[in-house]
Amino acid sequence: MWLLDQWAERHILDAQRNGEFDSLSGSGKPLELDDDSYIPMELRAAWRLLKNSGCLPPELQQRKDAIELNHLLRSIDHSHPEYAVIRKKMLLLELKLQNAGMSTDFLHGEYADRLLNKIDEE
Repeated sequence: MWLLDQWAERHILDAQRNGEFDSLSGSGKPLELDDDSYIPMELRAAWRLLKNSGCLPPELQQRKDAIELNHLLRSIDHSHPEYAVIRKKMLLLELKLQNAGMSTDFLHGEYADRLLNKIDEE
């Protein structure tokens, strides 16, 4: 790896001298780095690769799917033929999230109600 590192470094330095990095988007601005301190060192590269490709951990994908189903349920009428099927899917996702140790308050709007009550009290 040592020879490959030197070769890559040389190409990077040549590109800097030639000004190839000067017109990049975000040039001169601070980097927006994600906090990955909760991810073990040996998994960070794989985690970032999956994140940048749009993949989510199963629990977060289920959370995203539950939010979408919840919005769909709120937008259709109770008499809609698919309402019961969608409701069952959402309840199953909610159960999976709870079993994974995640709170499902975001599906019921309880957090927003408590926050509004807290603001009203002050």
